[in-house]
Amino acid sequence: MNAWWRWLLAVVCGVAVASIYAAQPVLEPMGRDLGVPAELTGWIVATPQLGYLAGLVLLVPLGDVADRRRLIAAHLALTAAGMILTAVAPVAWVAFAGLAAAGVFAVVVQTTVAYAASISPPDQRGRTIGVVTSGVVVGILGARVLTGTLAEVWGWRSVYVVLAVLSLGLMALVLVALPPERCPRPSTGYRGAVGSLFGLFRQRLFVTRGLITFFLFASFGTLWSGLSLPLADEPWQLSETRIGLFGVAGLTGALGAARAGRWADAGRATRVTGLALALLILSWAAIAQLPWSLWLLMAGIVVLDFAVQAVHVSNQHVLTAANPDGTSGVIGANMVFYSLGSALGAATTTAVHTAYGWAGSSLLGAGFAACALALWAIDRRRQVDHAHLRPAPQGVGRS
Repeated sequence: MNAWWRWLLAVVCGVAVASIYAAQPVLEPMGRDLGVPAELTGWIVATPQLGYLAGLVLLVPLGDVADRRRLIAAHLALTAAGMILTAVAPVAWVAFAGLAAAGVFAVVVQTTVAYAASISPPDQRGRTIGVVTSGVVVGILGARVLTGTLAEVWGWRSVYVVLAVLSLGLMALVLVALPPERCPRPSTGYRGAVGSLFGLFRQRLFVTRGLITFFLFASFGTLWSGLSLPLADEPWQLSETRIGLFGVAGLTGALGAARAGRWADAGRATRVTGLALALLILSWAAIAQLPWSLWLLMAGIVVLDFAVQAVHVSNQHVLTAANPDGTSGVIGANMVFYSLGSALGAATTTAVHTAYGWAGSSLLGAGFAACALALWAIDRRRQVDHAHLRPAPQGVGRS
């Protein structure tokens, strides 16, 4: 798989996930323009998230029974339609309908990762997943950096117009530039694909990696959903534009973790997961220094996003390798844990910060990371014990 294809698919992921998070920096002007009461503006962000969860269950299994390349193009077109509806919305309910539609079809991310894994040689799969999924984190963090600038110059509606244009352009490129999948997949039908998705929850490997994903993104959400509160308060009192620039530090760390895919290809996915989770806990020690040092905060953000992306890539490599005939379903099901974990981090960090300050939020984020590391350690110990109990081949003595 050549580098051009990898980076094109990474951009697809970035634009799709940005459609979910684009509203975060412009909640106040967006809610005011649409007549949404201040206490209900949170639903502007929650609506695409709920649509995304629905898409994970209803649409992602299609990737295991249909032509993924054409499916990616169709989902991009429908995401663009949702963005256009949001951009031209005269009243709130029209905007909510557009946001929900964009969220449902933003699951093109999972179909894209599955497609990338399927057209990659096995010895390059981890590298490919590492590059393509870097687009997800770039989309999440880049939306914070760019949305505020666009909205300040042309208004919040311009954000959704730009996303719609990008989605339509990418749709055309996907159809023209990307190859069809080479290997035929077993046709289980849509109902069979949905059934196999729920069947994954009976696999120990899937549940363990899913719970690690849950706590990983709960820690991630704790930082990025709560960071603006202390930065806007004393002693820093930073503007929204300056707060958004901290996303650049996160991008640096996330892009640096693209090499995690190469480590996974070399058989080090399990070890990388453990080391990255330990780094995630340590990053919170620097992030906790926010009231006294912005430099330490930025260093902590770089390490945190590096660790999160390294674990995320390793998880997806392990799961797709274990389920080669159902890559769309396993990636989509794993992202259910991602959505729930992100929601938990976002919901708890503001409440904890109000009660206990940034120190409380930092302990919360580190606690989520520690839970993920504990799950990894338990699973690692189980693997070692299982290896010791496995009978030795005939003619081979035990050492």
